[in-house]
Amino acid sequence: MDVKQLLADYLKQEGVSTLFCYPTTPIIESCAAVGIRPVLCRQERVGVDMAHGYARVTNGEKFGVFASQYGPGVENAFSGIATAWSDAAPVLLLPLSQSRDISQTFPIFRGSRSLASVTKHAEEIVLPEETPHVMRRAFNALRNGRLGPVLVEVPTDVVNAPIEPPRFAYRPVRSTRSAGDARDIDDAAALLVAAKCPMVQAGQGVLYAQASAELVELAQLLQMPVTTSVDGKSAFPEDHPLALGTSGLVLTGHGRHFLAKSDLILAVGTSLTRHSLVNPILSYSKKFVHVTNDTRDLYKGYETDVAILGDAKLVLRQLIDAVRERLGKTVRDGATAHELAGVRDAWLQEWAPILQSNETPITPYRVIHEFMQCVRPEEAIVTHDSGSPRDQLLPFYKATTPNSYIGWGKSHALGTGLGLTIGAKIARPDKFCVNFMGDAAFGMTGLDFETAVRTGTPILTVVFNNATMAVEIPHMHLSHGLYGTRDIGGNYANLARELGGWSERVQEPGAIRAAILRARHQTEQGRAALLEIITGPEQRFSFRKPPVPTD
Repeated sequence: MDVKQLLADYLKQEGVSTLFCYPTTPIIESCAAVGIRPVLCRQERVGVDMAHGYARVTNGEKFGVFASQYGPGVENAFSGIATAWSDAAPVLLLPLSQSRDISQTFPIFRGSRSLASVTKHAEEIVLPEETPHVMRRAFNALRNGRLGPVLVEVPTDVVNAPIEPPRFAYRPVRSTRSAGDARDIDDAAALLVAAKCPMVQAGQGVLYAQASAELVELAQLLQMPVTTSVDGKSAFPEDHPLALGTSGLVLTGHGRHFLAKSDLILAVGTSLTRHSLVNPILSYSKKFVHVTNDTRDLYKGYETDVAILGDAKLVLRQLIDAVRERLGKTVRDGATAHELAGVRDAWLQEWAPILQSNETPITPYRVIHEFMQCVRPEEAIVTHDSGSPRDQLLPFYKATTPNSYIGWGKSHALGTGLGLTIGAKIARPDKFCVNFMGDAAFGMTGLDFETAVRTGTPILTVVFNNATMAVEIPHMHLSHGLYGTRDIGGNYANLARELGGWSERVQEPGAIRAAILRARHQTEQGRAALLEIITGPEQRFSFRKPPVPTD
C-alpha cells in the first residue's frame, strides 16, 4: 500500500463517492480504483465551487472533495477556497505540493501556509506513516463545530510513498453536537416571552443542523416573523405567513418594516457579521439572543443580552420547551401575521408592474416572475450569481423547502453560481438545478458549462445578457463615454450549443415561460441547457441600501 491508496480508502470509508478535480495528481487514479468517480472541471476555481455546491445541498452531511496538482493548480483554486471559507462549506482540499526537499525554500508556493487564512484547518503530510492521524484530524474539522474548507497538502514525494498498513482499523469520524446551557436557555426564554415584537434572523447553521421544523415551531409559538441571511435562505419556508424573506443589501418591504419595528432579535445559526451584502444592518438598541456553535461569533458585532453556544436544532428544541412552560395556556394571536400580510401585499403591488413588465429589452424581474409561475420551488435548487442577479432574485424568489436555494455573496467572484449548480445536481440528481447569472459572470466561468455537458450533469443556466456591466453604470461615466469601458458582448446561446448543450435565445417577454419549460424538458432528457435572455441594464432594486443605525 502507498499513501495515495490509503487516502482513497479513507475517503471511501467516509462515504465519498465523487472527487472534483483537475490533473495532474495520482490521487485521481487511486480514487477511481476504489469506485470514487472523478469529475474534471475546466478550471480549478470552478472545481472547488462544484465541491462547495455538493456539500451545501446535503446539509453538510456529505462534504465535497477537490484534488489538484501543486503550484498553479492550487493557486488557481484560491478564489473558490475563499468562497467556501466565507460560506462555511465543508470541502476537503487535497492539493499536491512540491517535494519536501524544496517545499520550504523561497519562493515555492505552499498551500498549507498560503491558504491558512481561508481554511478551517490546514496541514501537510510530512511523514507518510502519519497519514491516518492527519486524515482523522481533517475529517473531524469537516464534521464538527463551525464547518468550513479543510486542506491536506500531499508532497509529491509522499503521495506515492509506500506505507505499512495501519495497526488499527479505520473508523469514520462521528459528528458531535452540544445543547445550550440551561441558565442561558431560561434567560433567553424570559426575554422572548417579554418582548413586544421579537423576530428571528436565521442563518445557514439552521440548514446544517436540519432545524427548520424547530424554527417554524418556535416562530409560530411566539408569532415571531422570520428573516434569513443570504446563506440561510430556505431555512424558513418563504411562503409561511411569518416569513420576511431574505435580508441584506436588498430586502423585502415587510422585512424592512419588521427590522425597524422589532425590539428583540433571536439570531440563530448565524454569525451576525455586520456585512451589508448578506446580513441586515441592525439597530444597536435592540436586545439580542444569539445562538451559534462558534465562540468567535459571540459578542462580535453587537452587545448581546443572552449568548447561547450550541447546535441550532438542540437549542431551538430547548427554547420551545422553555417558552411553552412560561406561556402556559396563553396562545398568541395572529395580529403579527395579519400586519405582515398587509405590508407584504402593498410591497408586491408596488412591484407588480415591474415583475409583469412587457418592456423590451426584457427586465430580469419578468424572468424571475415567469420562472416562479412555472417551476414549483420544492422541485428545484436555485442559485444566483454575484451583483445584479443576486440582488434581483433574492427578494422575490420564494424558497419553500430547506436547501432549495444556495445563497451566497459576501466575498465571491463572478461566475461562482455555475460550479455550485453543477455540484448541487451531482448531489441531488432528482432536482431541477438552475443558476441565474449575468453576461459578465458567464465571461468568468462559462466554459465550465462544457463540464456539465461532458459529465452528463443536466443543469439549466439562465444568462441575463444586457451587453454591459450594469452595476458599474454610476461609477464609470467618463471612461465609458470616452472608451466604452462597460460594454461586453457575445452570443452565449450559440456558444453553449457549440459546447454540446441545448440552448435558446429569448428576446420577447411573452416567450419566457415556454422557453423555461422547454429548457426543463431538455434537462429531464439528460442535457445541460442554457437560456440566454436579452435584458436591459436594470437599475431598480428592492431597498438596496438597508437603514443604517444612528443610535
